[in-house]
Amino acid sequence: MLVLYFSVSEFSKFASKDTLFFREKQEIRWLYVLHSFFFRIFATMNEENIKLSENVIIADADYIDHVAFMLSVQFERMIGRKIPQADLSQWAVCIALDGGLRNKGKKHETQVVLIHEAKNKKMENFQPSDYEKELNAQAFEDKELGEFIINAFAINDIASKDEYILDLVKTVCNHDEVNRVMIIPNGEEGDIYDKLRDTLRNVDEDKHITMFAMQPMPGGNFKQEILGYSLMSALGIRADEIK
Repeated sequence: MLVLYFSVSEFSKFASKDTLFFREKQEIRWLYVLHSFFFRIFATMNEENIKLSENVIIADADYIDHVAFMLSVQFERMIGRKIPQADLSQWAVCIALDGGLRNKGKKHETQVVLIHEAKNKKMENFQPSDYEKELNAQAFEDKELGEFIINAFAINDIASKDEYILDLVKTVCNHDEVNRVMIIPNGEEGDIYDKLRDTLRNVDEDKHITMFAMQPMPGGNFKQEILGYSLMSALGIRADEIK
């Protein structure tokens, strides 16, 4: 079970309009194009000649979906209005920005890898939501940061989700073409966060790695960011609504 470390009053104080930077929702268009090559990228993790995007977001999709739900419930009570489902494209753009990605005169390519339990066919608190019909092998383009390619991977009983994320992080960080990695594990359960800290200890210093959590966690060879900010922006919660 997810443990939220902030009460409504604590989180609102921590994420007040004076400290929380909400980015204006950028013009984003969904490109319903098939990226069959990227669909198979992580199914052959032992191949060294795989071409990866320069920026990779690896997320426990079940975890971020649950956190989005918890934030929706708490902030609906706090600000007195219905919170819509989170905009997945807006969330991905915010994660990329929190991970340090900037335009700098060129468009980028970012791969978003959503890892979920096989029993969960869709995200309950995001739009688009259906992994197979709306998300997997799809892409959208942000006018500032370029193309975001989305892949969703269902985890069955052969390997645990945490093991898959750990192996995926190892593989991605070993590829020279990858410059930036943003990781969103479920650090509230199990030992995935500690295992990731250990794995990232010896990663090349040129890699820009950011770990996201709902509270400050023990540091390591990576930058830390609070996951709640990007989710609140994707949920359409404005800074001026937080009293």
